[in-house]
Amino acid sequence: MWIPYTQIRKHEPDFRVRYKFFSKEEGGRKTLPRQGYRSDFFYDGDNLKDGIYMIHPEFEDATGNIILDDTTPVPLEGTARMWIIFPEMRKRVHINKLRNGVKGYFMEGSRKVATAEVIEILELHSNAESLS
Repeated sequence: MWIPYTQIRKHEPDFRVRYKFFSKEEGGRKTLPRQGYRSDFFYDGDNLKDGIYMIHPEFEDATGNIILDDTTPVPLEGTARMWIIFPEMRKRVHINKLRNGVKGYFMEGSRKVATAEVIEILELHSNAESLS
């Protein structure tokens, strides 16, 4: 059973995205990940060489609740809460880049495995002040 990041990290997520994993034929994963998947995040339009960040998804079900079953694959598409792993990066980078509508990708190394679009800024600004 998945333990939500709010319990582990002792703060709220930074933002939410709507995502869709690429099929294997599109260059994506062979199988869908499970809750606890730790991809990186890449902003659309950035330089791939410099712009991959440790921002991990926590997948939600169709009603917006965290998926607690970590034994079955997450949906092909849906929503996820996003967690910026390095606190200092909130102020240095992400607070200036993240807005509703910003597009990006879930990354495995230099490979794009899912599209993502920011749909809601959650606690990014307060986390930037209290967790840096």
